[in-house]
Amino acid sequence: MHLKPEVRTLPNGLRLIVSRDATAPAVAVCLWLRVGSRDDPPGRTGLAHLFEHLMFQGSTHVPPGGHTAAVEDGGGFTNASTGFERTTFYSVVPAGMLELVLWLEADRLGGMLDALTPQSLTTQRDVVLNERRERYDNVPYGTGWETLVAMSFPPRHPFRSTPAGSPEDLATVTEDDCRAFFHRHYTPDRALLSVVGDIDPEAVAVLVERHFGHLTASSPAPERTECSRAPGPPAEARRRLVEAVPGPAFMAAFQLPPYSEPAGVAADLAVTLLGGMSSRGLHDRLVRNDQIAHRARASLMPLYAAPSLGRLDVRALPGSDLGLVEKTVDEETERIADTGVTEKALKGAQAQLRRDWLDRLAHPGSRAEELCAGEAYLGDATAMDDRMNRMPEITVDDIRAVAAEHLRPKNRAVLTYQPRP
Repeated sequence: MHLKPEVRTLPNGLRLIVSRDATAPAVAVCLWLRVGSRDDPPGRTGLAHLFEHLMFQGSTHVPPGGHTAAVEDGGGFTNASTGFERTTFYSVVPAGMLELVLWLEADRLGGMLDALTPQSLTTQRDVVLNERRERYDNVPYGTGWETLVAMSFPPRHPFRSTPAGSPEDLATVTEDDCRAFFHRHYTPDRALLSVVGDIDPEAVAVLVERHFGHLTASSPAPERTECSRAPGPPAEARRRLVEAVPGPAFMAAFQLPPYSEPAGVAADLAVTLLGGMSSRGLHDRLVRNDQIAHRARASLMPLYAAPSLGRLDVRALPGSDLGLVEKTVDEETERIADTGVTEKALKGAQAQLRRDWLDRLAHPGSRAEELCAGEAYLGDATAMDDRMNRMPEITVDDIRAVAAEHLRPKNRAVLTYQPRP
């Protein structure tokens, strides 16, 4: 799919990306901030995610909850998410609402602090803490992924904490913390804005200049620590056992090349082949053949300024031997690293990732996010699409090479779950 976006930079540093799509029935707007959990200050993990919630609590000219109400009353929807390296706010609306959405986004990017109060901070902190309890702390295996992430990176590494943050840190966040965080990260030169739909790019540029042009850039821009390389987990911290769960499980995280590197896509394919939903792989062996697990999944968490993480999640059947599960994992990773994969299996994995990519581009909201991601991470709004188009060029030798270097026991953190006797 040819995106062909138009990219320009406002005098205040805001990057505008416009992609015209005459087939889109609505217009998508994505405001992308170059701030995520990697930017949480020491002792304030979870602040970037908390700030995502605070951004919906009003601004200079918008009352608390007014942003969401205005979008939904016009027949659109809006949401946001926080990752390790970014925070995104996105809306999909009828074309006639485009200027309203741009005005709303500009008002909170420039004036969110005008609505910040001790009450709003307390309320949203409670919402975030309750969200954490529901999704992580009170769910079996719920803290597994954040535990593996912490095991995969050394102490004080900026990617060691997930966006959810710790309850202890969130409980101590102050209004001053929020104001400092806003001034440091929520500025136009730290933002990208993408608009996708059946729109006139020049008309969009005029509207964006009208509503965002008065915002002031940060001075100086915040520095980020370079951490594209990180030592793997030491032997003594590479394994952990958790008891008192419903059933046995084996989870692992492999350090892989950053997704910004050419080997990042090959690593994505290697992990897809390891999972093997439609061909030989962990699902085929553990679920279909050996029948000792009811789920065996492998996926990639792409990171750009740090090693990506390959994630394994095997939920074994009651009474199953986790030692046999790990032995099978070792055999499958060794097979890919030592003998490689077949051309047929590789083409299947390439088709699977390509289909997933096209599904994202088919939705204007997802496309708006991907355009920002390409511009933010790779310096080119179309870079993601170019990488997917070049995926067929990856060979079985490329897969073998990345697996031989990275899919090894010494390069992974392991978390096992056993029911307490």
